[in-house]
Amino acid sequence: MELLKKWSDFYIEAGCDEVGRGCLSGPVVAAAVILDENFEQNLVNDSKKLTFKTRMELDFYIKDNVKSYAIAELPPSFIDEHNILNSSIHAMHKALDKLEIRPELILVDGNKFHPYNFIPHQCIIKGDSKILSIAAASILAKNYRDQLMIQLHDEHPEYGWNTNFGYATKKHQEALIKHGSTKYHRQSFRLKYD
Repeated sequence: MELLKKWSDFYIEAGCDEVGRGCLSGPVVAAAVILDENFEQNLVNDSKKLTFKTRMELDFYIKDNVKSYAIAELPPSFIDEHNILNSSIHAMHKALDKLEIRPELILVDGNKFHPYNFIPHQCIIKGDSKILSIAAASILAKNYRDQLMIQLHDEHPEYGWNTNFGYATKKHQEALIKHGSTKYHRQSFRLKYD
């Protein structure tokens, strides 16, 4: 199914998505993207449907061919204090803050968002597989976070972050039980095997 380039005919739209909500470690990362009218890229899709290699190739294309993009992250300490839903939305707000162009309509992947600077917003379930700007945002956010987790793996190789990217795999949870948590772990998240 071809992704929609525009939700509306009149407004400057910013697509927003976040990644890392279900992780045991690492930040939650959000991106916001305002497409150029001439943006053409048939490979852009929900980041979860793309290979690592394709996502990395698209990263450069997106950054070079959109009107504006921004990426923001919030650390585990913020997530522990404010919960993951509020942290995800706040990360999207931070990404929107960093855009060089002020959007007139915000398109959000999912069903929850807090009002932002009196700009109307539209929540779209599975928006990253329906709207091109949201899909582009999902790719930028996922690439940024994956690269960060690969770097953190060098510091703590025992958790396997270079392959699980902080998600609650069996290996990651077993390593947590054996080695305990790091400053990169979310203390408010429970193990499945507790």
